[in-house]
Amino acid sequence: MVEQLRKQHGVEAAPGGSSQEEDDAAPGPAAAKERFPGQSVYHIKWIQWKEENTPIITQNENGPCPLLAILNVLLLAWKVKLPPMMEIITAEQLMEYLGDYMLDAKPKEISEIQRLNYEQNMSDAMAILHKLQTGLDVNVKFTGVRVFEYTPECVVFDLLDIPLYHGWLVDPQTDDIVKAVGNCSYNQLVEKIICCKQSDDSQLASEGFVAEQFLNNTATQLTYHGLCELTSTVQEGELCVFFRNNHFSTMTKYKGQLYLLVTDQGFLTEEKVVWESLHNVDGDGNFCDSEFHLRPPSDPETVYKGQQDQIDQDYLMALSLQQEQQNQEINWEEIPEGISDLELAKKLQEEEDRRASQFYQEQEQAVAAAAVSPQAQDQLAQASPSVGRQSVISDRKRKEPREKEKEKEKSSCIIL
Repeated sequence: MVEQLRKQHGVEAAPGGSSQEEDDAAPGPAAAKERFPGQSVYHIKWIQWKEENTPIITQNENGPCPLLAILNVLLLAWKVKLPPMMEIITAEQLMEYLGDYMLDAKPKEISEIQRLNYEQNMSDAMAILHKLQTGLDVNVKFTGVRVFEYTPECVVFDLLDIPLYHGWLVDPQTDDIVKAVGNCSYNQLVEKIICCKQSDDSQLASEGFVAEQFLNNTATQLTYHGLCELTSTVQEGELCVFFRNNHFSTMTKYKGQLYLLVTDQGFLTEEKVVWESLHNVDGDGNFCDSEFHLRPPSDPETVYKGQQDQIDQDYLMALSLQQEQQNQEINWEEIPEGISDLELAKKLQEEEDRRASQFYQEQEQAVAAAAVSPQAQDQLAQASPSVGRQSVISDRKRKEPREKEKEKEKSSCIIL
């Protein structure tokens, strides 16, 4: 049966441990284009996943490519294994690995009816496998994170036992939107909006307007209600696929937080950037390593080697304070003698606000750098004694004006 399906659908067995396979594992980016002309080539990133050296497939273009999301789930689950130190792989090879896994994962002890049903699903899945390289016809419904309109493409996920999720849900507390959207899929809702706009019925026209506003206001295809439902539905440690904006991502849940696998080829050499948190609808997540520790990406001009295991927050704070005192200290000699306490208080408050704003900006920039150079640490060590002295002097200078400000406030009270 397996061999018959392989021949019928043109799926060959995945490479074994032959020397030819090892030869194919070695070519770098330049050699890959010459060796595989006209083929889609993907680079492999090796990570330490649960103390195992595990490969993931990176993506060179931001496209739908559900093939990568599915293969990465199987790779992280160790259901599909690649040769050690393999650096690149073609789309055809990925299809071979996937097809071979699907065929070999056939249930052993099932009834005759189940066997016939499984073989039919297998045949349907094999017929649409080629679409995994470009995109699948996936049509979400707005009532549940696992509710999709049935299409033949969904058979692949069922056959592989890989959950498929989305987060584009209607908040049940918004009665008007619930009524307007109903149980429609995305395609059905678009058709409904067009029909309602052409209707003379004011109620239908109103529903069409509400439905259109919902689509416009949730253009990110992820709502906060959907995010909450995702967080509660996805099981701890579960490996699954997340669909959003016609893109498929590998997703997991760790300690109650959702994470998406970072597969952008730009992070190929960023060994400490593996996951990105999914905690808001705007897609502004935080990068983490394979153990879900916060890891900002390196500066483009430097290569982040990962030698520094933790950002030194004390150093960043001290450096910011030093720069604040050296560069932004108020020159008290330049303040006119005749200035009133109220004007002086306003000037001090403006200076404090400006300092606070710049301090947080510098701290964010320093955190984004991800690593502190040894030269900068030496520079801080030499300058650190002056930080304390300048802070004391600054506090002493500010103390008297602040006391005058308080006296001014007391004297300005109105007696009724």
